[in-house]
Amino acid sequence: AVLYVPETEVFLPKEEVFEVPEETEPDFSAFEIPEIITEIPENRKGKITETQYFAKEGGIYVSFGNAIIKNCTHHSAKEIKTKLEEPHNLSLSGYSPQFLIYHTHATEGFEEAKSGFFDTEKTWRTTDPDKNMISVGDVLTSVLTENGFGVIHDGTMHDDPSYQGSYQRSAVTVKNHLSENPEITVCLDIHRDAIEPSAREIIKPTAVINGKKAAQIMIITGVEEGKVEDFPDWEYNLRFAIHLQKKCETMFPGLMRPVLFSQRKYNMDMTRFSLLIEMGSETNTLEEACYSGRML
Repeated sequence: AVLYVPETEVFLPKEEVFEVPEETEPDFSAFEIPEIITEIPENRKGKITETQYFAKEGGIYVSFGNAIIKNCTHHSAKEIKTKLEEPHNLSLSGYSPQFLIYHTHATEGFEEAKSGFFDTEKTWRTTDPDKNMISVGDVLTSVLTENGFGVIHDGTMHDDPSYQGSYQRSAVTVKNHLSENPEITVCLDIHRDAIEPSAREIIKPTAVINGKKAAQIMIITGVEEGKVEDFPDWEYNLRFAIHLQKKCETMFPGLMRPVLFSQRKYNMDMTRFSLLIEMGSETNTLEEACYSGRML
């Protein structure tokens, strides 16, 4: 995940609850984790701050309908809105597969207990696919397949044993799949974030959807500027990100953090509809991340 320290987002009160129709509530009892107070030595105890992110137009924040962009580029709000008004041209054919789901950082894991504290010596990394990002990818794959889409879910752990070089390794994986399956249109790199204002505090981005806690989602998309080169179709990714954000917020208000639009590429240059998506942070639970995956 990208270490992302919030700047000027404002927080909604934890008790604020958004309601959605009852039929949107999936059964995730298999992922439920009992309320546990974990014993952590005082010298290793850090604070988990549970927060719901929300932002309004102004400064680096650009709105487009009910979507909000955190603009960390040199493009003005007017330039961004002009780009967003153009057609996104996303068309999924009847051929399979149309989606590639993969994980540059597959070993990223979650907090295993619902408590207000974390162990500062914990790494939140695991090669157990039942506890890391592969489980979240499985949920996405299952829902897309149920709805008639062809999906390849690649569970390669590109960050095992090291984060270093993981994007280069995942790029090879994506290229191989696109070569073998040129009909793939959408590539989603599923991560979880690390939001650490200090060594002893981690933010847990949470929304309450239909009475159930969900890990807030952040979409990352990039631009060709600064040190980012060879990214000629970045506008398509941006439009895809914003239309996905708008749809998520329409169906599940409060689920999404602002889209992070910045000078990054992260293999998103391989198709016009490639995104990096952060499912909560290390202090969310797997249950919360999988619930969000189903809604996404």
